[in-house]
Amino acid sequence: MQTRMPTRRGLAASVLAAALTFATAPGARAGNPFDSGPIADFMNIFREQAIPRETVAWKGAEKPGTVVVSTSQRRLFYVLPGGQAVRYGVGVGRQGFSWSGQKAVTMKKEWPDWRPPAQMLARRPDLPRFMAGGQDNPLGARAMYLGSTLYRIHGSNEPETMGAAVSSGCIRMTNKDVVDLYDRVKVGTKVVVRN
Repeated sequence: MQTRMPTRRGLAASVLAAALTFATAPGARAGNPFDSGPIADFMNIFREQAIPRETVAWKGAEKPGTVVVSTSQRRLFYVLPGGQAVRYGVGVGRQGFSWSGQKAVTMKKEWPDWRPPAQMLARRPDLPRFMAGGQDNPLGARAMYLGSTLYRIHGSNEPETMGAAVSSGCIRMTNKDVVDLYDRVKVGTKVVVRN
């Protein structure tokens, strides 16, 4: 008999069911069990680790210090010396918003403010015109701006979107991962985006 591994969605549902069982057990504290406390901490850790960051073998021709994004794999690679790279799970552009090409990091910002571009406001007039940097900001903890485009590699307050095609062309990372990449990347770093 062959055992099937659960899908990511199935595993998340199992974890959620277990958390709910624990939260509603006799003696569990009152209130929403997901607001704070050990269950919230566990769920946040689970989401952050859903696509773990890891060092992998690298056989590409790119030089160390290059960022390579594979939109089909939904992974970002930071090339290291010695035939290795750090691999991160990312969210990428949804259908109609994916792109490929070569850019350079032209600016870096910690806890950046967000001003939705005119194209996004035309599609979503309900969006705010400005949002100060912080925990609720959709750009997350860090942003690396790509060339003169509207695209960025940035953090996200929606870690569950990693591994999905959900953005308007930006490359999303968990806040934990984007801080790690931000500390490695310099202004001028080459970024290669492939399908």
